[in-house]
Amino acid sequence: MSNGDFKNIKKIIAPAGLEVNSNYVKIGDKVAKNLFILSYPRYLSTGWSEPLINLPNLFDISIFINPMETGTALKNLRKKTGQLEAQIMEQQEKGLVRDPLLETALQDVESLRDTLQQSQEKLFSVGVYLTIYADNLEELSKLEHRVNSLMEGKLIYMKPALFQQLQGILSIMPLAQDEISITTPMNSGPLASFFPFVSEDLTSNQGIMYGINRHNNNLIIFDRFSLENANQVVFAKSGSGKSYATKLEVIRTLMFGVDVLIIDPENEYQRLADSFGGSFFNISLSSENHINPFDIPLVPENENPGDVLRSHIVNMAGLLKLMLGKLSVEEDALLDRAITETYASREITPNEDFSKAAAPLLEDLETVLRNIEGGRAMAERLYKYTKGSFAGFLNKPTDIDINNRLIVFSIRDLEDELRPIAMYIILNFIWNLIRARLKKRLLIIDEAWWMMKYEDSASFLFGLVKRARKYYLGVSTITQDVEDFLRSPFGRPIITNSSLQLLLKQAPATIDVVAKAFNLTDAEKNLLLGAAVGTGLFFAGRQHVAIQNISSFFEDKVITTSPEQLLEEKGEVKV
Repeated sequence: MSNGDFKNIKKIIAPAGLEVNSNYVKIGDKVAKNLFILSYPRYLSTGWSEPLINLPNLFDISIFINPMETGTALKNLRKKTGQLEAQIMEQQEKGLVRDPLLETALQDVESLRDTLQQSQEKLFSVGVYLTIYADNLEELSKLEHRVNSLMEGKLIYMKPALFQQLQGILSIMPLAQDEISITTPMNSGPLASFFPFVSEDLTSNQGIMYGINRHNNNLIIFDRFSLENANQVVFAKSGSGKSYATKLEVIRTLMFGVDVLIIDPENEYQRLADSFGGSFFNISLSSENHINPFDIPLVPENENPGDVLRSHIVNMAGLLKLMLGKLSVEEDALLDRAITETYASREITPNEDFSKAAAPLLEDLETVLRNIEGGRAMAERLYKYTKGSFAGFLNKPTDIDINNRLIVFSIRDLEDELRPIAMYIILNFIWNLIRARLKKRLLIIDEAWWMMKYEDSASFLFGLVKRARKYYLGVSTITQDVEDFLRSPFGRPIITNSSLQLLLKQAPATIDVVAKAFNLTDAEKNLLLGAAVGTGLFFAGRQHVAIQNISSFFEDKVITTSPEQLLEEKGEVKV
């Protein structure tokens, strides 16, 4: 490369302008501030830099480590030992109270002299410099305060490089030049804690195996019920392995005695249910399986029957708004009254024992609406669900046996218009079941974006996720349409109420939305964009690792949906 080419490269990579001030530097459109570590605590714990490195902000760190001559270091330490001993003797002669700081310092120096003399440790001169970046001075000040707070919590104190900001920029650049020269002598032990690439570990003594940690090849073994809540969100594009990973979790969770309930939009879980003796219910217009949304809720122990019924009526109102479309304020009040009167027609009221009463049907609500002034229009809109084209779906008594540890509700054969309604009805049915008896359960809602499209169903799902912990329930919401999910006002609250998150391969069109929702770094964004099937990021509380799902031969045979594999098993494809 000629000198002329080298000069051109320097012009390309150099910033458009550089404005140097006493305590910050302006580089192009960004402002930057250089900090250095001034002092450390007596003991440095491993991973002390983790909170700093895991910040989602833009910053650079340079660590300068220079070896010191052992002979020179021993000579200086011997001199220091003499000074400390002289100070202690002087205080004793004067009859002063003993100084623990001096005695501790003497012990530390003597211990370091021993390890250096025996070649167990080496001594180094260490300088650590940090450059933070922001769009304006106000954001820069906030970030500086946050960094200082994090480090002061570890008893590590940082200072800005006043009137040395340019030298700080040069020290941060990959030129291996320490222009600030603020160093601290440190032996090998504490220096080892400076290793910046902290690898998270999610291996515990309890729980199931979720996969392999791609950072260190450890097993990711975790119990989701050990967190503040057992909820999970799974975001991934179609074909990236989200349903495969969920089925693996189902199989392994069943082995620990947890009941599993699944809402399946594409019949992906039927083979799993058949293999494990689970119950598979197909909910459709012509199906033999039905759920009556007007079923009387079971009353949990220590709860007031009247309150349970009122809560159920509120949920019923949300379902009917989903079916009827937008209602005026008058229609909303009228609907609430009609639902209450429909139950009252079967002697189901908050003040009576309704445990043995027969549940009404949707057609009973239609009759009540036709006989209430102003209700005829809503009754006409309900007609298609009671006697019209959708009558076989909602207007029949419940005939589902839920006495099984694995239950799958399939809604594949329903029209798109009915899917959100079916999801709402099934979730309400499951919710009443869960409240009635406290038991360790897992609820999986595949393609949850169907519910997020409508405010009433999204609100119901959020309420379920928010209250699940109280009833020993973990809710997994799975979606491939990330934008629809996050566009809902209830989408982000569902994420914040989920302690576990699994992100697999993402589409370029949605990666920025996902990155913003989960505070991903550029490296993590690139990982998700190029992720192979079954690989991604696994978040558990504040920890997150790169994950790869691994299945056994038997598990793969049970849960695969690969057309090639399925045809091969039938003998229709030769390998």
